[in-house]
Amino acid sequence: MKKSILSIIMLIFLSTILGACSGEKSASSKEITMVWYPNESGNDLKDARDEIGKIIEGATGRKVEHKLTTDYAVAIETIANGKAELAFMGAQGYIEARSKNDNIEPLVVPSGASGTLDDAVYYSWLAVRAGDTDKYKTNGEYSIDNIVGSKFSFVSNSSTSGFKVPSSDIIAHFSKQDQWKDLMPEDLMEGGKFFKEVLYGDSHQGSAVNLLSNRADVAAFCDTCVANYVELADGEENRPGSTYKVSENAAEPFNTVPGEEFTLISVTPVLNAPFVANMESLNQEDFEKIQEAFTSDEVANNEKIFVKGEAETGLFKKTDQEKFVETDDAWFDPIRELSK
Repeated sequence: MKKSILSIIMLIFLSTILGACSGEKSASSKEITMVWYPNESGNDLKDARDEIGKIIEGATGRKVEHKLTTDYAVAIETIANGKAELAFMGAQGYIEARSKNDNIEPLVVPSGASGTLDDAVYYSWLAVRAGDTDKYKTNGEYSIDNIVGSKFSFVSNSSTSGFKVPSSDIIAHFSKQDQWKDLMPEDLMEGGKFFKEVLYGDSHQGSAVNLLSNRADVAAFCDTCVANYVELADGEENRPGSTYKVSENAAEPFNTVPGEEFTLISVTPVLNAPFVANMESLNQEDFEKIQEAFTSDEVANNEKIFVKGEAETGLFKKTDQEKFVETDDAWFDPIRELSK
């Protein structure tokens, strides 16, 4: 009997040793997968993604795998179901992921120029082709009054600045009219009721190209996602009436529309997009290490992440004190309110 028990103990011991030697990984030694929205999945942002990966690897000692996507829903589902530990996504995407799994937590957001959350915003634009601007004026001022019956391009119905914010703005504006008093977001998702036709760009870049290639009359997209491809041609940054021109050497997908111009008819500030973590997949220790690394002065001054100069291509622009800052779930409540 004693010999039998001893044999069992030895088998368990040997099994443990062999398992360790065979290369089985503990949860803390596995690769960290980071999923990216379509907007940040292009080849032009590869260096920026790789630099983010290096920061994470340096903080945790774990290799980073980048998962690129062509669909918002795929990115949201990937972080929500634990197939990725980290994601960079808009506020609306974060809210949707957290509604699927309340273990999704914000890691950091890029600050505003002040280096704080006070001005941590970017801008949701409604734009038209520069040659069509007279159609979108009321009493000499730019207005969305005449977008009814147009061919309209959104980004994705999971996009904060490419759907959630502009659709809320449109409903707030038109629901004051008896004809549209019962207008709902669902009415804007496809053509036939409010719009003649509705397209989706699947990225902010794609929505802008829908406009500039004449597939859409009006398009929703954000300033930061097209900043690497366009330059201000007339007016003031992020103001209705300002005109932007596609750079002659713009990367895909703007390489098909060089020199084309669009004018803003509506501009709305939006909460900055967060980096988020799935706390079922990522342990608390690594979360804190990554957060500490991201919020460091070293990263704030890393010009591959916060780029300086108009000629540089990157995820974030450094104009003043921009850096990554911590936040919490409650900070995103203003976006949640748009769905109520």
